[in-house]
Amino acid sequence: MTVLSHSVRIGSSLADAFRRDGYVYPIRALSEEVATSLRRTLEAAEAAAPDAEVKSMVTGLPHLILPEFYDIVRDPALTGPVSEIMGEDLLVWGCSFFTKEAHTKNFVSWHQDLTYWGLDDTDQITAWVALSPSTVESGCMRFVPGSHLQQIVPHKDTFDPDNLLTRGQEVAVEVKDENAIDVVLPTGKMSLHHGRIFHASHPNRSDDRRIGLAVRYIKPSMRQTSGVKTIAVLARGEDRFGNFELAERPTGGFADADIARCREAFRRREGILYEGAKESGRRKMA
Repeated sequence: MTVLSHSVRIGSSLADAFRRDGYVYPIRALSEEVATSLRRTLEAAEAAAPDAEVKSMVTGLPHLILPEFYDIVRDPALTGPVSEIMGEDLLVWGCSFFTKEAHTKNFVSWHQDLTYWGLDDTDQITAWVALSPSTVESGCMRFVPGSHLQQIVPHKDTFDPDNLLTRGQEVAVEVKDENAIDVVLPTGKMSLHHGRIFHASHPNRSDDRRIGLAVRYIKPSMRQTSGVKTIAVLARGEDRFGNFELAERPTGGFADADIARCREAFRRREGILYEGAKESGRRKMA
């Protein structure tokens, strides 16, 4: 299967392709040079983090702790394609790295993103940006085309230590592997996917880290069903609703104020992501 076989079809708009399939790819978001520079920024921050808590902020909330990633989630190269589908006003609800080290067993089970996010609508898009080659060998994402047209299906928690998902969650319905497509992305390219699409990924069998930046875009009109105001970033346009607490650009250098904001962001998110989960299985978010 070639990289372009499931990109936007000739004669159809990006929005039409997304609504039909639940995803679009590949989209040139960043040059290879910019993507490589961002990888260096990430890896320098991972190495410089003073403790495990701050390192979890680097990987789990990079846009709130590293100025370069606050800037990139608001860059028109990412927000432009998203706005073609969802409109001009966009918030970043979350942002995190999905990194698989070389020759490790880490994987992502079949799941639907929106299952545990506690949002009152499903109009959500994840931009997944490759900061290293995302190939079949390195464990690229896999999508089931059209599965976003289903409602949220039952999921079960596994808390598998090799699963990169928070709860090790996976759909409790059969997914036929032959129906899935491999989302191969060279460094700097991105995919967009709907919050209800079935997606997963295999372990990394390559000699390099597989690094993907997942940016979760929502409309400002959405809200948390719990009533909690989680911390978001205004990515594009305006927020005329005030349903989320908007964060400013971080100072950088692991400033105390940035760390405090990340700690609070994790605290507010934890109760939502782990709602209904057994206490014994929970992973500490920070």
